[in-house]
Amino acid sequence: MNIFRILGDVSHLLAMIILLVKIWRSKSCAGISGKSQILFALVFTTRYLDLFTIFISVYNTVMKVIFLVCAYITVYMIYMKFHKTFDREHDSFRLEFLLVPVTGLSFLENHSFTPLEILWTFSIYLESVAILPQLFMISKTGEAETITTHYLFFLGLYRALYLANWIWRYHTENFYDQIAVVSGVVQTIFYCDFFYLYVTKGRRLEDLSSCLPQPQ
Repeated sequence: MNIFRILGDVSHLLAMIILLVKIWRSKSCAGISGKSQILFALVFTTRYLDLFTIFISVYNTVMKVIFLVCAYITVYMIYMKFHKTFDREHDSFRLEFLLVPVTGLSFLENHSFTPLEILWTFSIYLESVAILPQLFMISKTGEAETITTHYLFFLGLYRALYLANWIWRYHTENFYDQIAVVSGVVQTIFYCDFFYLYVTKGRRLEDLSSCLPQPQ
């Protein structure tokens, strides 16, 4: 395991913790897309089914469990504990536009046609687009709380570090997973404009609407 993967995992975990702390302290999930969080919970569920079949390392197992627990706690707080603060009107992205093509692609392009492998592939494809409901929500409201932008920043950083991890593994181990790499590149592209806005802070977050589908 190299430094890029470790830092990527830490960044990913930090993003989830930032979101959970934000919801808990403010007692509100305003500005947070529940649909994106459902998709991320689905990503972890379908990817980590090998928890019951394969042991890789203590680190690997612990991180998988933490990600699963954090994802479902987030969904619980949005749709149950603080559901009165959830902005259903603006969280209106239609998930079938993501789930249908992702499901079809996972059956067509995978490493082997087995249930666990198809579900793993599904999780990879789904993760690449799971943030879209959140970005779509920001494009509709034209604003985002500072803590939400930090959450998105660390998610984007996690993906960028994982791209570096794959480059490192290719040069040191001659390892290359086309499905993971291509999906990771697609996911990173969605964060590019957000990264620019986050770093410069010279333009309003509503400018994200210029690169996202506009609400009808």
